[in-house]
Amino acid sequence: MNHYDLIVIGSGPAGRSAAIQAGKLGRRVVVLERAPRLGGVSAHTGTIPSKTLRETVLNLSGWRERSFYGRSYRARDDIGASDLKARLHMTIDHEVDVLEHQFNRNHVDTIQGEAHFVSKNEVEVKQPSGEVLTLTGDKFLIATGTRPYRPEYIPFNGKTILDGDEFLDMDDLPRSLVVVGAGVIGVEYATMFSALDIRVTLIEPRDSFLDFIDRQLIDEFTHQIRENGVDLRLGAAVESVEDRGNHIEVALDNGRHVRTEMLLFAAGRMGATDALNLQAAGLETDHRGRLKVARKSYQTDVPHIYAAGDVIGHPSLASTSLQQGRVAACHALDTPSLSESPWFPYGIYSVPEMSTCGMSEEEAQEREIPYEVGVARFRETSRGHIMGLEHGMLKMLVSLKTRRLLGVQIVGEGATELIHIAQAVLNLKGTVDYFVQNTFNYPTLAEAYKIAGLDAFNRMPIPEEFRKKPKAKAAKSDDKGAKDK
Repeated sequence: MNHYDLIVIGSGPAGRSAAIQAGKLGRRVVVLERAPRLGGVSAHTGTIPSKTLRETVLNLSGWRERSFYGRSYRARDDIGASDLKARLHMTIDHEVDVLEHQFNRNHVDTIQGEAHFVSKNEVEVKQPSGEVLTLTGDKFLIATGTRPYRPEYIPFNGKTILDGDEFLDMDDLPRSLVVVGAGVIGVEYATMFSALDIRVTLIEPRDSFLDFIDRQLIDEFTHQIRENGVDLRLGAAVESVEDRGNHIEVALDNGRHVRTEMLLFAAGRMGATDALNLQAAGLETDHRGRLKVARKSYQTDVPHIYAAGDVIGHPSLASTSLQQGRVAACHALDTPSLSESPWFPYGIYSVPEMSTCGMSEEEAQEREIPYEVGVARFRETSRGHIMGLEHGMLKMLVSLKTRRLLGVQIVGEGATELIHIAQAVLNLKGTVDYFVQNTFNYPTLAEAYKIAGLDAFNRMPIPEEFRKKPKAKAAKSDDKGAKDK
């Protein structure tokens, strides 16, 4: 009874999709989860909580209505940590309930406890009661995700100096916040709390941030968050952090100091693999605890052991992790399946939000692809007027040679929803003509695709089939006498 077709370690997006897929295939599968509740980081401290927090912040602060009613407008005057947590707990409870139901419906076993390998085909699970179970399996999937990087020079205290997993457990909202690290997590939390009119300083040691995003989009985003009150300090590394009781003193290597009530350290994450005893399974990790896999099958160097999700590194998205888990389970269980589509969207749930799919302008230049650009501003759309949008843009890159869509970048309201139109066109190898020919609901923000498509279309060479043909001149008769006759 302790032998399984597939043993999944971790119940985050990759683990859950792999386990459910294996259950649907009628295989015997078990999910090992060390936390008291299923769902992993995604459900409890990462994806779902942070996006719920964003929606709560925007609703309670009245952020979306301020362009109509003024910057002083508030949906609720006094917003505390308890207000943010109330909706958070409701959402997490619902997420866990759905997951438990999915596992039950698909006959997926679950065991709470910390797992480690004993050999290549055997794991031990230490349960909260202290009992140790030994399980054997034909195939394994490591989907343990990541944990925050916690350097020794940061005096974490769990109350005012926090990592990304602790941040949502705060007892009170601070009046000022320093966020160290302008990666996705840092940018999201910095802009959310700025929307609550908390004084936020975002510190990044490099001279740029979110380098995988189109630079024009980042320039637009940077302008907006600075206008919203975020003090963005690039090219300044943290030299020291001192907890002085009633405040925190942050010294930067450029000589400047920042005083704050709370500090969030969000400069990187590590693969949560240190407790797995991977050496017993013949596996090694990189310096950040991540596993190397074959990207089409998600097999590690030990063929019957797979890994998926954040534990394998980029792109570290819940959406891609769900796909990776499904593909890995199908391959492990010798079941033919559709492969992953080549283009996937990248969503950043900041304020304003950003989303991209396909190439950035810098990538097109690097690959020496001749291209044209089309741009639409949300304020140019009727829906944008109705919503009171003062900012937001959609940028489209189109190949001059084939007219195919190369990439779309969006910043502004609804960006993470709108991007899926671009994803569909990219995966179906569509051209700019699609946006010109097709009708979009009016008024909608999706109309920005039409505007950007026409903007690019009108700059591009006219297709041969649409060129005006010169009228043929009437042939002159050489026989002058023909007219007389």
